[in-house]
Amino acid sequence: MFAEYYGFNAMPFQLTPDSRFFYSSSVHARAIAHLIYGLSQQEGFIIVTGEVGAGKTTLVERLWSQLDRSTYTIARIVTSQVSGDDLLRLTAAAFGAGEGGDKATLLRGIEAILRDHRAAGRRALLVVDEVQSLSVAGLEELRMLSNITDDGHALLQTILLGQPQFRRMLASPELEQLRQRVLASFHLGPLNEDETHAYIEFRLRAAGWAGNPSFEPEVFPLVFRHTGGIPRRINRLCSRLLLYGALEERAEISAAMVETTARELLEDLGSGHPGPAMPGSASLPGSAQAAGALELAHLAHRMDALEHALARRERVFQRFIDLLGTLSDVRRP
Repeated sequence: MFAEYYGFNAMPFQLTPDSRFFYSSSVHARAIAHLIYGLSQQEGFIIVTGEVGAGKTTLVERLWSQLDRSTYTIARIVTSQVSGDDLLRLTAAAFGAGEGGDKATLLRGIEAILRDHRAAGRRALLVVDEVQSLSVAGLEELRMLSNITDDGHALLQTILLGQPQFRRMLASPELEQLRQRVLASFHLGPLNEDETHAYIEFRLRAAGWAGNPSFEPEVFPLVFRHTGGIPRRINRLCSRLLLYGALEERAEISAAMVETTARELLEDLGSGHPGPAMPGSASLPGSAQAAGALELAHLAHRMDALEHALARRERVFQRFIDLLGTLSDVRRP
């Protein structure tokens, strides 16, 4: 809805990864360079780690958009604590080899289709996401698949995407042989404050932003402070911020709107919001009467804040209903 209100041609802060909105920060540019180098080796494993929402999947989507699909066969698996045998079934299904039969049948099927791809001049690339959820046995199955060769050439190359704890897993003695097959590894960190500013404006422009709405200069440092520079958190906050602006018919996004939206996101996600601390609460005298008065004052403050939030949400809800009615009238033949 806010896309139509502000005249965007796309949703600038959608959570679904889209290579059109890839912002090449200094961190992401280095990550892409590591991926390209790893792919050039045509064997082994490439590892990219990062916090939840850091942009690992978007990074791979960007890489895919740059690869020649006629020379690559790409299969992707999102793991969820599957066993080693189940991982083989998922791999077989992802490459179109069928997932029936016992383990030996699965391995023969995977090897056969990998050889077919090589004979057709295509390289097979397997991307495994959420790899920190895999067991050691599952990771060992992936290592064994990397041993499949033809005339001295590896038939499969694998990209592993995971959260930071995967690096600790990889350091275990049981995965020594897998570590020896890692050709490139990169940890995707957050954006800094300047990059957060540039990231927001880049995504807005990619969606057709022409200055409406405008943004107070203080907005961008506040977004960085509330999101820590993690792209998915930035997207979530900015999307809600633009919705707020559209419903309230704001032509400018203010710092106060950022604070309000960030607080509401915390409340909506169940994290709660502590509210302002009452001065001197840590050093009250042991008077029950004084403590009671302080508690009442704090409660009154919370009630005022709650009433203000409810009133604003009521206005937003009414505006939302009005906009839906307007859109229905416009689209009615």
